[in-house]
Amino acid sequence: MANPLLAFWQRLLADQGPGKDPRVVRTVPELSPPQTSASIFLILRRMRVPLILLIVIFAISVLGLSLTPGQDAQGRPDRMGIFESFYFMSYTATTIGFGEIPNAFTPAQRMWVTFAIFLSVIGWAYAIGTLLSLLQNRGFRRAVALQRFVRAVRRLHEPFFVVVGHGAAGQRLTRSLDAVGRRFVVVDNEDSRIAALELGAYRADAPAIVGNGSDPRLLAAAGLNHADCAGVLVLTGDDDANLAVTMTVALLRPDLRVIARTSSRAVRERMQSFGSPEVIDPFDRFGDHLRIRLRSPASYQLMMWLTSPVGTRLEARREPLPRGRWVVYGRHGLGPEMAADLRAEGIDVTLVGSEKADRFERDALVDADVPGAVALVAATGSDTTNLSLSEAARSLNPGIFLVARQNRTANARLYHALGLDLMLVPADVILHETIARLVNPLLLPFLRQVPHQRDAWSADLLGRLVETCGARLPELWTIGLGEAEAPALQTWLAAGALTVGDLLRSPENRDDRVSAVVLLVLRHEETLLAPEDDVALRSNDQLLLVGRLSAQRAIHLARNDSSTAEYLFSGRLVPTGWLWRKLTR
Repeated sequence: MANPLLAFWQRLLADQGPGKDPRVVRTVPELSPPQTSASIFLILRRMRVPLILLIVIFAISVLGLSLTPGQDAQGRPDRMGIFESFYFMSYTATTIGFGEIPNAFTPAQRMWVTFAIFLSVIGWAYAIGTLLSLLQNRGFRRAVALQRFVRAVRRLHEPFFVVVGHGAAGQRLTRSLDAVGRRFVVVDNEDSRIAALELGAYRADAPAIVGNGSDPRLLAAAGLNHADCAGVLVLTGDDDANLAVTMTVALLRPDLRVIARTSSRAVRERMQSFGSPEVIDPFDRFGDHLRIRLRSPASYQLMMWLTSPVGTRLEARREPLPRGRWVVYGRHGLGPEMAADLRAEGIDVTLVGSEKADRFERDALVDADVPGAVALVAATGSDTTNLSLSEAARSLNPGIFLVARQNRTANARLYHALGLDLMLVPADVILHETIARLVNPLLLPFLRQVPHQRDAWSADLLGRLVETCGARLPELWTIGLGEAEAPALQTWLAAGALTVGDLLRSPENRDDRVSAVVLLVLRHEETLLAPEDDVALRSNDQLLLVGRLSAQRAIHLARNDSSTAEYLFSGRLVPTGWLWRKLTR
């Protein structure tokens, strides 16, 4: 038998001859008909013997009944015809029991019918048992699920993302995508996660399949070749699997957007060598967030809120992180990343870690002078170790600031019960970073500028958002002021008379404002953050807004309806209907 993996790479590299561009878009190998129709072939193969047995039993019963001597109503010898025998055995063998016969049966006919009934019961029992066994067969169920999955993906006619990995980060992300009306397809290697997705209360059905996301053929079934595929989100907890998926997409569909997670610097570099994927390292990003919180708690609060799912309540602003000597426990992964980020902010850091597995963590904390430190970071890959470290540090220094890494979602209650000051939950970091990249194209440029602003600026912007839109995160959207996007505003834009405040007037009463705030104005290479009401807008500006849906509809009306725009910017009511224009001429 041919090696399918070798055949795949041969097809992949077949057109890389002299002068060929290795980065051209290639078609992902589709599933072959035997694979997509495996359930049909499996049914035919497994049910072949039971069906043949039923046919033979039925044929013998009909033939025997037609040959068995009987008698008519006058008592003369008679036999049932083939058609009459077939008709009788049909409703008898199928347990319908219609009861219609041409003449009363003789003892010989009754004896044959009794034999045929028991024979058909045996045949049906064997066939039904085989069918039930087939329905429990794992291969058959996978084949049926694959067929259903392929059909569901083909029926998608709007942009969607392929989500590989539906763990803690994947579950939160898919719920966020569903909340903003974005479609997605899920591939995961655990049955329980796919079952949880199918039972979840999502607005739209999400096609999902159990399997290895790094398999090119399964990615093809998930829509990698689909015209509406908008990108691939690689969120499994296995760095090697994430690297394999990233490489596969980069080689086969280099035009697609890829967002991948990893906690390894080496894997991140290997990912970035294939195209230009957006790599999210939760350890590195958590260190960046910690630095922002050290400098500006309000900026950290603003960034976390804007990258949360829609409807998230604004959390209370936390106190600035303590300044002084920090102890970071963990010499691998998160530990060195945290130590480097803290030292970059001028924090004195002691990096420790038990060199022997049987050494009690408390002894290492005593050696690191935890009683004289202001904060401890428990950054190991074991939840039990991190919890033990935190409890030991608190017993040595009751007022110490505790930061811990949570590795398993199931242990969240234990961390909350311990009362930590700050937790690193990789799923939360990945969620915020992915939302920042997917929800709105202008959100990420805005967030990159926030850490460079003063804390008072972020606090003031937060106050405006809460006052205008409430304490729950509203919708974020982008509008353009080009001629095609805002035809009703071009006159005022050309004259330089349209300001941010004018755009936010209410169509019902121009003296009122809609419930929205402009976060960013993108003008060629220039960016204006949270512009004031008197800032003049220009044609082709791109605006990032946050606000309620009523405000979104009002601004859309102002951009496209000339009479509404005239009222908002000049206060003059312009008739819109033909009859009203005639009457007011």
